[in-house]
Amino acid sequence: MSNTVLLVDDHLMFRDGLKAILEAEPGFTVVGEAANGKMALELCRELAPDVVVMDISMPEMNGIEATKLIAAEKLKSRVVILSMHSERIFLVEALRAGARGILIKSCASAELVSALNTVLADQTYLSPAISHLILDEVIGSPTSERQQTLTPRERQILKLLALGENVKSIGYTLGISYKTVETHRMQLMKKLDLKSMVDLVKYAARQGVIEL
Repeated sequence: MSNTVLLVDDHLMFRDGLKAILEAEPGFTVVGEAANGKMALELCRELAPDVVVMDISMPEMNGIEATKLIAAEKLKSRVVILSMHSERIFLVEALRAGARGILIKSCASAELVSALNTVLADQTYLSPAISHLILDEVIGSPTSERQQTLTPRERQILKLLALGENVKSIGYTLGISYKTVETHRMQLMKKLDLKSMVDLVKYAARQGVIEL
């Protein structure tokens, strides 16, 4: 019996490549494709694929948010995150959102197939290329404090800062003082080890928090 797969990535050419790989393998059938997390959630409800291969950075809804909603709705689809980014914060947030596997986009096609089979066997798959980063987070590393996951408030402020809002307008929008916003801003820069606002905008874009 063939396992059904949903491919989620905002680049059509990349989806075509994944589809070609999986269709050449026995035991997999690609039943749908989506260009963002919102479409992915809708197709998971409609098609109930066995596994979802999900990018992180996408318009409308990123992969981590979509994974959270798939888990929250208790849909049967298992999510494998396939991302070009290997920062620890992405990986930890993806796992906490409910992802059952994480791969880097530069992985070989054989690793993709192995990861899907592992996840379909109700196990978790972490690419050897990034597993040490997860281990660092679990056991605690010298940098784990600054790279911990963001709180909902920090994510709100990160997005508004990256969109060019100043601390006073952010304070007004969120109903908090601009001094509180400034404190959050400084903590964000320290936690994420960012040196400038340009770095912050780039980080937010890589996370899928904003679109450039």
